[in-house]
Amino acid sequence: MMKYTFEIDLDRYKNLAQQKQKTHKKFLAGLAKKPPKQLDKIVKEVHEEVFLEIDCTKCANCCKTLGPLWTEADIERVAQHLKMKVSDFEVAYLRTDEDGDKVFQTMPCQFLGSDNLCSIYQVRPKACREFPHTDRKKIYQINNLTIKNTLYCPAAYEFVEKLSYRLK
Repeated sequence: MMKYTFEIDLDRYKNLAQQKQKTHKKFLAGLAKKPPKQLDKIVKEVHEEVFLEIDCTKCANCCKTLGPLWTEADIERVAQHLKMKVSDFEVAYLRTDEDGDKVFQTMPCQFLGSDNLCSIYQVRPKACREFPHTDRKKIYQINNLTIKNTLYCPAAYEFVEKLSYRLK
């Protein structure tokens, strides 16, 4: 299958997402009230379609603006990969935020290269692997997160647009 990619205009996508916030919220709330039959199957198909059109390496906005939450397993895995002690890794890269979560000290991600590729891709945090969460079952359980992600991620925006069109 051929992958089509294009340059991504983040400002355009953010403006579109802001304009569609109410419409998208209403659509997703409707899914939560009465999920259509085969919703998980349709979500998977739409997710795959979106990622044939959008190449994350043309954007990497999530890596530039949204830091992942780091689980203990993430910290241990990446520290081991970097041949660092967990404590040294945490001191070098992480801080504890107001919610008690481990997050990056600074953004953009220190592991993001100038080519928008991740230098720890094979061992990246779970939050990075799952972003923008558009391929999960029972998508309506994360409506607030999906809406938020449309403001940062063109793929999340396209996902909601295509899903709403598909379920008209």
